[in-house]
Amino acid sequence: MNAPRLIDAVRERLADAGGEPTGGQVAAALRAERRLLGDREVLALADELRADLAGAGPLEPLLRAPEVTDVLVNGPHEVWVDAGAGLVRTAVRFPDETAVRRLAQRLAAKAGRRLDDAAPCVDARLPGGIRLHAVLSPVALGGTCLSLRLPRRRAFTLEELVAAQAVPAAGAALLAALVAARLAFLITGGTGTGKTTLLSGLLSLADPRERLVLVEDSAELRPEHPHVVRLEARPPNVEGAGGITLHDLVRQALRMRPDRLVIGEVRGREVVDLLAALNTGHEGGCGTLHANTAADVPARLEALGCAAGLTREAIHSQAAAALDAVVHLVRDGAGRRRVAEIRLLRRGPDGLVEAVPAVAFTADGRLIAGAGAAALTELLGDHWKAARKVWEAKERSRDG
Repeated sequence: MNAPRLIDAVRERLADAGGEPTGGQVAAALRAERRLLGDREVLALADELRADLAGAGPLEPLLRAPEVTDVLVNGPHEVWVDAGAGLVRTAVRFPDETAVRRLAQRLAAKAGRRLDDAAPCVDARLPGGIRLHAVLSPVALGGTCLSLRLPRRRAFTLEELVAAQAVPAAGAALLAALVAARLAFLITGGTGTGKTTLLSGLLSLADPRERLVLVEDSAELRPEHPHVVRLEARPPNVEGAGGITLHDLVRQALRMRPDRLVIGEVRGREVVDLLAALNTGHEGGCGTLHANTAADVPARLEALGCAAGLTREAIHSQAAAALDAVVHLVRDGAGRRRVAEIRLLRRGPDGLVEAVPAVAFTADGRLIAGAGAAALTELLGDHWKAARKVWEAKERSRDG
């Protein structure tokens, strides 16, 4: 009996037993096949079987790698990872389309979701925090597609983001002052630009006496802060009941005495509740928003607000009063994620909100003042001066 046939036979034994197999059960099933195997062979096959039956199969080593943030499967013979420098194709392969489909369905079942020919797409969060998206063949023409986004093991500090050249030291002082001054801001950018990573790092700078209430569709924010309350949305079950939306959670969060209300990603009608909260005394609120450029943010807010039932005039009026700034991130040609600029949200002569350039961050680490620089400096006040002193001292210490 060759190894694939042996694995299939053991899989059948374990399937008959039911439940998630333990290491001992896998080893016992291997021994029951009455093949002469050494201890090393048994352990290797047991690891492979456990990964196939209870883990992520051949993807398991990729998910354990500390720097990997995304694992993407495009059918059985194409697996990509992102470890911070852009997507790289790996040597990992699945035996066939059936193996990919089986893995996708098992992961979906772990998240309590259905994935089959009648419901060929799923978007869910796995128990360990991994974000799962799957599309079965033949809807996915090249074979079943899996997208796994891994949660950060910990939050990056602002110092680490400076070391990674995601933000220059002078820019870090500016961002630290933004938090200290309790300005309301959005971190924007495209998919995979590091919005959540930066937001976690900035929230770690909030005053330890403040109570942070985080509302997320999928729990990804991990600020290093002593007082954090985390709320996570929940999709409806297979009967279509029991769902909890971001809109529901924002309303609950406002009753939990937040010093800072944080929405992990503003993507729907919860924008109305966020703007209302920031207009009624909840300073320092923040969140992330998908946008191609910082200049597009007013239009994105308008689209979300109008879809939620507000008029165009109302959404611009609310946004002008509620939000102070936009911190925009990009991913450059080398795959590096970095802060590109800070803009202020200000109402123009026509009553509509504009994103006014305040400070641009160049790829080589320089800061270039824009039309809104003076207004930003005024908003930051003494916090900007204090933050500059702190970061200048850090730079001298590092250089010394």
